[in-house]
Amino acid sequence: MSRRISLPAALLGLAALALTACQTVSVPPAPPMAWSVRRPELQSLGTFHLTGRVAVAVEQRGFDANIRWAQNGTRTRMILSGPLGADAAQVTADGASLSVITPHGRHLGNAAAREVLVRQLGFEPPLQSLRYWVLGVPDPGTPASVVLDAEQRPTRLRQGGWSIEYHSYMPVGADWLPRLLTVRRAGVRLRMVVDAWRLQ
Repeated sequence: MSRRISLPAALLGLAALALTACQTVSVPPAPPMAWSVRRPELQSLGTFHLTGRVAVAVEQRGFDANIRWAQNGTRTRMILSGPLGADAAQVTADGASLSVITPHGRHLGNAAAREVLVRQLGFEPPLQSLRYWVLGVPDPGTPASVVLDAEQRPTRLRQGGWSIEYHSYMPVGADWLPRLLTVRRAGVRLRMVVDAWRLQ
């Protein structure tokens, strides 16, 4: 005579099997990449794109903008715009070369571009170092002090008179890149939120 199994007992058996299966396929998290490996890899990253938002405060002045950033080798191109892309300005820097296209379409180069940036922002942005700071690494060209978290990612970086705080990171490929950071100097605060990264 065959033995009948009650429905509750069968369900309990299936639940036990499911729990056992979950336990056998769990994979421990990969160990964090050492800072000595991450730092030079990110510093040598030649191409990346990001989109996000920035908030700049200088003394009693301030503004918010959307940002699109394209990095190709030493060439940095940033487009800053208001809501729905209004009043877009473009800043391009490549070594000592600097150019600005104003929201009115005026093309300014080098000294004139630097002058309008300082006038509009209230400070001269450290563009050469900022391309490294947004990646969560110091500019390799000057001394810096770095405080790391347990995952070998910077929480604070000091370089060239600036202090950079990293509040959160987001997964990008096999690594983690900054999602929220604040760049400070006396009287100046630049806060950036990255919505999306692309490393190609």
